[in-house]
Amino acid sequence: MNREGRAAAGIELSKRQYNRRFRVTQRLLAKADRLAVEQTKRHLTMVARAGFAAGIERDAFLADPWAGCFVAYMTAKRKLRREFTLSGRDNPYDDIADLLFKHCTANPATDWWMIAQAHPTPTVLARLTDAQRGELLGRWWATMRQIASLLKRVWTASEFDQATMIVRRGNDSSTWNLLCGAYNAARAAWIAALDASGSLGLLQVSCPGKAMMLIAADLAAWHRSTGGGLHPDVGVWARLPLPWDVLDGTAACTRADVEAACADGGVDPVKSGWAGTKTPAATGVFRPTPELVHGVSIADPLWASMLRAGGAFSGKMIMGALESTLIPGDVVVSELPERGGHVKP
Repeated sequence: MNREGRAAAGIELSKRQYNRRFRVTQRLLAKADRLAVEQTKRHLTMVARAGFAAGIERDAFLADPWAGCFVAYMTAKRKLRREFTLSGRDNPYDDIADLLFKHCTANPATDWWMIAQAHPTPTVLARLTDAQRGELLGRWWATMRQIASLLKRVWTASEFDQATMIVRRGNDSSTWNLLCGAYNAARAAWIAALDASGSLGLLQVSCPGKAMMLIAADLAAWHRSTGGGLHPDVGVWARLPLPWDVLDGTAACTRADVEAACADGGVDPVKSGWAGTKTPAATGVFRPTPELVHGVSIADPLWASMLRAGGAFSGKMIMGALESTLIPGDVVVSELPERGGHVKP
């Protein structure tokens, strides 16, 4: 504002002091906007890996320990760092998760609402009330729309090759892949809620497709060198309208459209999750991970040293004969002294 404008607004500052404050306010506003974006990305990262588990209250975990253990274990497994490999990601639902889930199934008082926040499969959702399924159906739909609007913003700000989805220079692949993971997780949970509610017929009217992540050029070259190619889902994605256009009503995409695109690409529309609940993968086999061993190393250095000697820190297959591992000399095996030099009895 000029001098007259400042006087009319009751600002009794010189032009220099006013301009300095104005510039500071602009910078703070820009930082606040960036912070809000990063907070949203953090929230969506949690949604992609743990669903709505972050909103579970502590009292709910304490009231049902078996369900709490299952939720904690499943979310931890889903948050494991991805590996640079052609074999795909291990199923986070492994034999340990299956054991915990069987305990929950055997308990008539299990809190299935808590489990549904982190593991929204048709089997779990079928145990909820109609009101609970309806609430999750609405929440997942709203989450899909929120993420789709962010995907559209990143898409329009970059140049993506929809036919291959191989990353190019200038593409914000980190943000895009994060949003894709959250969107696909929300979409799968929404379809599972439709399935559990007996409402899959709604897909005949509107069936927004998946969002394809960007693939690194070196990984794509690795696929080609081994005789492989692009994932079949990429071809389906390229044949369908963009999901945010379907969600905001700009474009139409029905289940018949999705099934036709899957037929052209040689993909089963139901087993792959394009037009129904994705067929569960085989139960995974538990294997120690670097994240797990790092947690053990804090609580028990002796046990961690044995795991490290067996190769657990590397995340590879564990070598045998751990019981014969010699204890390193720098590992404390006695009780730690308390403050003041006295050993805790």
